[in-house]
Amino acid sequence: MHIVTKNIICNQETFTLTNQRALYWESEGALVLSDLHVGKSAHFRKHGIPIPDNVLIKDLERLKALITFFKPKTVLIVGDLFHAEFNTDVAHFKIWLQQFPNINFELIIGNHDRLFLALYKDLNITIHRPKKSIKKTSFVHDNVKSNANEFIISGHTHPGVIIKGKAKQFIKLPCYQVSSNQLILPAFSLFTGLNTKNCPKECVNYAFTDGGIYKV
Repeated sequence: MHIVTKNIICNQETFTLTNQRALYWESEGALVLSDLHVGKSAHFRKHGIPIPDNVLIKDLERLKALITFFKPKTVLIVGDLFHAEFNTDVAHFKIWLQQFPNINFELIIGNHDRLFLALYKDLNITIHRPKKSIKKTSFVHDNVKSNANEFIISGHTHPGVIIKGKAKQFIKLPCYQVSSNQLILPAFSLFTGLNTKNCPKECVNYAFTDGGIYKV
């Protein structure tokens, strides 16, 4: 897996975007991502929809590679770590977590995070509701109005952008959406769609592929 990075400055803080659907905040030692949706593939299989059982494995391989690359103190998930009920995917994730005993895993509760509170404690995941604030940056799952001096980092919308080419050709790419007071993270899981219609006014899109990050 090839990790490409690009530094941007938001509200006087430097954030490192990656082409692997997560950003790194070096001054805080925090790897930040959203919408991992652990349990989604198992949930679909339970209801008779044939989804490959390696969907979660591939997502967790990318997350492990990012942890190895950045060596963060904290992994902060900005909502929808889980998708639905406890299932075999969640059990697999519990075992996966055990290889990182010295990293703090923290979660901003999202609309899909419906597991019993005791389970988060069992997983050693610190939860925050509705947001977590560090300095003048606040992390919240869904879009909210911010204070004048507050910068918001959120998820939830699974942002994407359409890039048009010649002869009516086009491609959809995941992206980070950045405005003067907000950064919307791409969905970390590959098993999600792309929302190309919900683009806030005056935002800049940073789309990415396996080979690079592009301001569009």
